Amino acid sequence: MVKSTSRKTLRKTLRALRNGLSDSQQQHASFAVRDSLLTLPEITYASSVACYLPNDGEVDLRPFMHACWGLNQASERHTSLPVLHPVCKGHLLFLRYTDKTPMRVNKYNIEEPILACPDVIPTFQHQVILMPLVGFDANGNRLGMGGGYYDRTLASIQTRTIEPKLIGIAHDCQQVDKLPVQSWDIPVNAIVTPTQQLSFNRT
Repeated sequence: MVKSTSRKTLRKTLRALRNGLSDSQQQHASFAVRDSLLTLPEITYASSVACYLPNDGEVDLRPFMHACWGLNQASERHTSLPVLHPVCKGHLLFLRYTDKTPMRVNKYNIEEPILACPDVIPTFQHQVILMPLVGFDANGNRLGMGGGYYDRTLASIQTRTIEPKLIGIAHDCQQVDKLPVQSWDIPVNAIVTPTQQLSFNRT
């Protein structure tokens, strides 16, 4: 487990650790996380799940999304991907995503759906949002890439009576003993790694 230090140093260290994983380790992590997610009640009863495409050594959720598509006809479970908001800078939109969705590469060199208004799923209409993590601790605190996209996007729905369950996804090597947090950091309801399911009360 990585010892705590400054957020900037932690990002550098943890990104190096996950990028240092072999292809076979990454593949194992992807399928282990898929299998773990499919056991969660939050996923079982969800009709819309926001996912992400892997970047910078993140856990690959494509096997999980393929599983959702296979179940879609029976369960009406849809997947979406984040898109950089074209108007509200620093925010995200979520667009419905399938293997036939037209894609483009954004300024971070990450693929995202081409913006089409009929495909937008409002953030609050998701039952679950799966979030990539750079780091996490056993208290449910999360460290992102530093851009604040998820924090800004999710801050607007924090006052709703019903809001999406936030589940962080990470490799086990990204856990730290105690994560330094900021007031604007939005904690997650759960964290899933290849070997762990951690749940937290958010009241």
